[in-house]
Amino acid sequence: MATNGPQPVFRICFVCTGNICRSPMAEVIMREFVRKRGLSDALHLTSAGTGEWHVGEKADPRTRAALERAGYSGDGHRAKQFEPAKFSNFDLILTFDRGQQRILRTWAENDQDRTLIQPLLSFDPSRGNNLEVPDPYYGTDELFDEVRDTIEQACEQLLIQIEPAVRAARDSAPSR
Repeated sequence: MATNGPQPVFRICFVCTGNICRSPMAEVIMREFVRKRGLSDALHLTSAGTGEWHVGEKADPRTRAALERAGYSGDGHRAKQFEPAKFSNFDLILTFDRGQQRILRTWAENDQDRTLIQPLLSFDPSRGNNLEVPDPYYGTDELFDEVRDTIEQACEQLLIQIEPAVRAARDSAPSR
C-alpha cells in the first residue's frame, strides 16, 4: 500500500473501558496539543475501549460537552474496541485505571507487549501514587470536567517528556 508524506515516528493508543468517556477525551486533547506544537505528522494517536458494547457510537454527550467547554471538539469520534492483535501497532498504550491494565495485560501475548501498557497518569509527576482517572460515566457534569482537566494535565506532561525524542526521530528520518 502506497503512503503519502512522512510516517509517524511514535504511536499512542489511549484505552478506557467503553471508548466513550476518558480515552476519547485524551485522544482529542492530545491531538490538539500535538497540532499546536507542529507534530501532527510525527505522532499517530487513537483510542479504544476494552469492551465492545459502545462500538460505533459517538463519544458520550457529556464527554463532548466537557471537551467543548474547554475549547475542544470530540464530534468526530466513533468508539471502537482494542484489538489484541494490534499491540505491535503502538509504542505506548495508555490506560486510565487498573481494570484496563489488567485486561490488556491478559490480552498481551508476551512481555514486550505488556511493557507498552502504562497508566496515563504515570507521566504526571504531580499525581504521586494516584494513577487512577475516575470513570465519569455515572457521574455529574462536574466530574466530567474534573476528569478532562486531569487528562489535560497528564497529556501535557506526557508530551513534554516525549517531544524531544519525537522531534529528533522525525528530523532525522530520511525524506521521501
